[in-house]
Amino acid sequence: MTNAIKVDIWSDIACPWCYIGKRKFEEGVRRFGGDVEVEYHSFELSPDTPVDFKGSEVDFLSGHKGIAREQAAAMIDRVATIAAAVGLVYDYDALQHTNTVLAHQLIHYAKAHGRQLEMKERLLSAYFLEGRHVGRTEDLAGLAAELGFDRADVLRSLEAGEHLPGVHADQAQAVAYGINGVPFFVLDGKYGVSGAQDPDVFASALAQVAEEQAA
Repeated sequence: MTNAIKVDIWSDIACPWCYIGKRKFEEGVRRFGGDVEVEYHSFELSPDTPVDFKGSEVDFLSGHKGIAREQAAAMIDRVATIAAAVGLVYDYDALQHTNTVLAHQLIHYAKAHGRQLEMKERLLSAYFLEGRHVGRTEDLAGLAAELGFDRADVLRSLEAGEHLPGVHADQAQAVAYGINGVPFFVLDGKYGVSGAQDPDVFASALAQVAEEQAA
């Protein structure tokens, strides 16, 4: 009998590949069939993004990457098609690009209450599928309240920066691991899997770790 395999995942709320990777990883875990313990960690792809970014996702992507608007639009279309293949209907027309540091603090808050995975999924869904704002304290407290959290306590925590040290610790660990892009998966503290890989890649990697544990 092996122990649960610990998988640490670095990702960002505003990362379209992170949501796609989450779905592919979840399918990989299902195919693997064993016990897996997941913990998410904070990573900001664009920490300088303003809370209220003025413009579309095409505007952001073309400016952030220094590419033509046509190229940015093509990239968005491609990622939306790939997302749809795993059951995610990205709404880029409604999406509100924002800074994600407060959203990461909310995920840490939820982790302290034993509900990190639920909050992670809620924020990704709110951002990519529902066009909700995930960069302001009031909006985040509202999303948390939808899951049954105490709105006033969430506001207190976010306004005090209670979990900002935890966000910074995650980011420091990413630097120590040499992680410069997300999603990034660390299995059993030893093996890294980068990107939104196919489910079979995750299933195979988990099976390999399970075999090593059994040995």
